[in-house]
Amino acid sequence: MSGVLTFACGRTDRTEAFFTGETVLEGGRLAPLALPPPEIFPRALKRAEFDVTELSASSYLVHLSRGVSEYVALPVFLSRFFRFDSIYVRADRGIDAPADLRGKVVGTPEFQMTAGVWVRGILQEHFGLDHRSVRYVTGGLNLAGRKERIPLAPGPGQDIRPIDPAETLNALLARGEIDAVVAPEPPACFLDGSAPVRRLFPDSRAAEQAYFAASGIFPIMHLVAVRRSLVDADPTLAGRLFKAFVLARDAGYRRLEAMANAGSLPLMLPWLQVELANTRKALGHDHWPYGFEANRAAIEALCRYSFDQSLSARAVAPEELFDPRVLTT
Repeated sequence: MSGVLTFACGRTDRTEAFFTGETVLEGGRLAPLALPPPEIFPRALKRAEFDVTELSASSYLVHLSRGVSEYVALPVFLSRFFRFDSIYVRADRGIDAPADLRGKVVGTPEFQMTAGVWVRGILQEHFGLDHRSVRYVTGGLNLAGRKERIPLAPGPGQDIRPIDPAETLNALLARGEIDAVVAPEPPACFLDGSAPVRRLFPDSRAAEQAYFAASGIFPIMHLVAVRRSLVDADPTLAGRLFKAFVLARDAGYRRLEAMANAGSLPLMLPWLQVELANTRKALGHDHWPYGFEANRAAIEALCRYSFDQSLSARAVAPEELFDPRVLTT
């Protein structure tokens, strides 16, 4: 028996069943706490406040490589994103392809954030843009004051510098003091049209589908991790948790299908049914897979990118990220 375990996560269709009680943990109880991931991550990484937690995949990998992680992961991936649409460039700098970013100054909220790790890795591996050929500045996107959650130790050839803490990447981009931004959210000057800023990939969906067809990878952003002391004390816990998360994800699938096939639209999206069908045509019926083997290629790529970008202190094997009792999933 596990008793009550605190579980910090964003409330999404993948976790909703824990909040409604539709999915329960066999032999115990998960007490879900709905929190924004930017709040969860520092509380988990610095103080290990939660028994089970959603975590940045990159931050977890860096901590693991440095031997300072109090958590061990499950192959459960609560956030995934291709991120081709997360690259914003000045329209007046002649940046029409990834290679045009060579020698440019690119802003990103944190160099170690998972979205940026994937973007740099994909642009290098699939488009030939060495991440060391780009100068990076870090700081708050639309709000000033953001700092790296994890101290950086830049490697050879890397140029990574924080901006003035009173500045924002959005303001620098709008004034033309930097050439591009890579960020999970859009810069305000892109949304309001106040500066000549556009996406690097005008048809990001087509580019992402081509990338998936070539690689088979749907990039992982966040994973689930458990306090290591808990799984060491209870050898059955990791397996029971994994089973519960699969059931919760499957409940999310069912809700999505019900919404897509409803006679009256539950969301203000007129082509929801077609969208679900097109997603499954491109990515497969199980388009949000859990388990180690189904995600091996993505995990290997993230480990490779993290080490190449001088984030991981050592090369980490994909199997090291997870409790060994769930590696056969």
